Parts: sequence; structure tokens; C-alpha cells
Amino acid sequence: MGTEITLDIAGISIDWAKNHPGNDHGSLFHKDDLGYFVSDQTDDDVDENVEGASFAEQAAFVRTLKDALPRLDLLGFTIETVRREYILSARNWYLERKELAKEFSDDGLFPKPVRPFRFVEFLDFIREIKISELSDTFISSIDHEDSEIMGRFSDESLKLRIPNYDPTDTNAWSELSYFGSLIGFLHPYAILRLLAENTDNHSAPIVWQFGPLVENGWADAADFVGGPKREQTFLIATEGSSDTKILKRAIEILKPEVADFFNFIDVTESHPFPGTGNLVRFASGLAKIDIQNKTIFLLDNDAEGLSALSKINEMKLPQNMRVIKLPDRDCFQHFSTIGPEGEATADINGRAAAIECYLDLTAKGLPVPRVRWSIYKEDIGGYQGALEQKDAFAKKFFKAAVKDDNYDLSGLSALLEHLLDACTEMAFSLRCDG
Repeated sequence: MGTEITLDIAGISIDWAKNHPGNDHGSLFHKDDLGYFVSDQTDDDVDENVEGASFAEQAAFVRTLKDALPRLDLLGFTIETVRREYILSARNWYLERKELAKEFSDDGLFPKPVRPFRFVEFLDFIREIKISELSDTFISSIDHEDSEIMGRFSDESLKLRIPNYDPTDTNAWSELSYFGSLIGFLHPYAILRLLAENTDNHSAPIVWQFGPLVENGWADAADFVGGPKREQTFLIATEGSSDTKILKRAIEILKPEVADFFNFIDVTESHPFPGTGNLVRFASGLAKIDIQNKTIFLLDNDAEGLSALSKINEMKLPQNMRVIKLPDRDCFQHFSTIGPEGEATADINGRAAAIECYLDLTAKGLPVPRVRWSIYKEDIGGYQGALEQKDAFAKKFFKAAVKDDNYDLSGLSALLEHLLDACTEMAFSLRCDG
């Protein structure tokens, strides 16, 4: 009979293959998600705590839907992506059925199709589904009516508006599997993204079980690796070593579920292109050689950063490249400064907000935060400034960010949300145009 490998969400198979590895779903999972899962392709009396052959037979990657959501975003599967895929599928299905009804109008094999759900209607239908409440009890189609298998999904007038629905196909054995067949016309990751619209489904396990396939000789364990592929990751280029080190550490602390999606320029010894001027030249060089890496150029939210932002945007970067600056913050609007005109309070957004300004500036033992104005930038009509004693704030971050519960990470959290939004938007654009 062979051996199947499936990608499941709470018992619903949304992708499968037989006697070969099938689609690679490693990007949905972190490498640490590798574990075991009792499969219906293994013996019922397998001890799930025993290592060796029995454990290998159960080997799987497992992650909850909630924890997979940010990974889906970075893979380009936002709700807008799903909306576009649904509209295309619905339109093609409707037009195809309409042509078939016209061609075979005499024999009545293909009745005129009902207009499919609009996406908002389909989304409302999905949002009502709590998959843990769907029955997975096996029901034989030989001994029972189809309606018993369908359960709450017996309303034909509703199902006729679902794209690709075939009233003659009841290849299901439970209410749960029947629901899976109704939405199976969408990409597996689109299905996950839709099911996540109901927060009651967030605890549902996503399981990619490869153990039985390996145990039965159809694949090697090395074929199944958690983590994104190179083309799915993002290269983050910053202005200097400090920026990169702080950003890497912030992601490890605040966004560990997607940390493996990000690569950085190696700054072990020194930054290969320190300063905004060199970063502009680096961006220009990458754009010209047409590299395929998804690349984000992250600039400081200061006068030089704004100037560089304008210059890089003029290059008309390819779709796999974006340039952004650190985000504005309300708390920067009234910041202590000192300069040619003495001490004052000023808005440092776009003038002096380097990455150190997004650290906890009020942590115990630190100097009073203050920006010192330096040179005047004619191209933006304002002074460039810098946080005084910024190294002290950086050292405090690396020392206290994890150990001290009182350390304020809100600034870095806002920064990372801004970065992730840019990455998600890029992944979405590339997927829609791909």
C-alpha cells in the first residue's frame, strides 16, 4: 500500500504525498520543533517515550498554529495573499463551470453554477469553525448516509457557493475530514492562515510527520530540516556593528519564533561598510548585480539616515530589496538636547534617533539621556545629532535585557514590528508577482 507523509492541522490533512517526501514544509517550523507524534501508520502500542526505531517511526515537526502565524507572514501568506488566491480560484472555477453548463446544456450534466461566495462571505464561514469541535469519528459510507459524515456541513445551498465544490465527491470519513475537503482547493498555507482567523484554533497543532516514510525506506531523515531556505530568509544591512549586534540580540529576545528568518552582515571583526555613505554605495552595488536575496537596508532615524533613504530610493530598487529607517516614536518628540544654542527640548525624529535611542534610556545606573547637535545637513535643512554616551546604553542592554525584568524593551519591540512589517510586505509582493 505504501506510506503517506502529510501536513496536518488538528487532524485535517492539508497536503500529502505517498512513497516520496512531497513538498518541503520545513520553513513552517523551527529546527527545535522536531519531536515525535503518534501516527496512525505506527503500531498502537508504541511507547512514545522510547528512543530508537519506535521514536524514529514517530518523528515529526510540530508547532501550534499561533506560533506558525509570524512564519506564515514572512513566507508571504498574509490574509491579503489568501484573499487574492481565493478570488482567482473562485473566478476561474465559476467561468469554467459556466462554459461547461453552456456546452452541455442539453444533457443537464453541468447545471448553471451558483455564484461563489465573495471572499468576505467565505471568511465569515471559516471564522465560525472551531476545528476542535468537529468530529473525527470514522463513519463508513457503506453503512451510513452521506449526511452523517458531513455533519454540520450538510447544507447544499451553502456548499454550492464554495469554489471547486463537487456534490458527487464524498471522499471523506468524518465531519473533520469532510470540512478539509471543502477548503482543500486552497494552498495549504492559505488554509492555515484562514483557520487562524478564529483564535480558538490557535492552539491547534500543525504536524509534518516524516517518521513512517523514513522508517519504511522512502526517504532519509536528512531530507527533513526545520527552518527557512536561503531564498526565504532576509538579509539585514545596517549602518554599523553596534546596530547589527543590538538588532540580532533584540530578535533573539523578542522574536525567537522567527529569528532563523534573518541573516546579517558578518561583523565579527569590523563592519564592512560603516556609516551611511558606505551603506548607500553597498545598496547601489547590490542593485546593479541583481542579487536574489531578500534584502532590507535599515537606516538610523536621523538626518544622515533620511538623506541616505532618499538617495537609495532614487535607485529604483528591485522588488527583493527595501530601504527603511528606524520608526518615529512619540517619546522622541520632546527629548533633551544640547547644541550651539544651549540646552533645549526638541523632536529628534528624523534628526538624531540612532538605534541606541530605542533601548531603555531610564534604566538604573545610566546617565540622563541627551542628544548633542553636531553638523547642519543642508539637504534636509536640519542638524544631525547623536545620543551622548550611547555606548553606556548599549552595554546596559546586553547586560540587563534578559536578566532584569524591569528593563524596558518597548522601544526595541516597536523597532522590530516596523522591520517585520517591511519584510512581510516584501514577501507578500514577491509571492503575488511570482
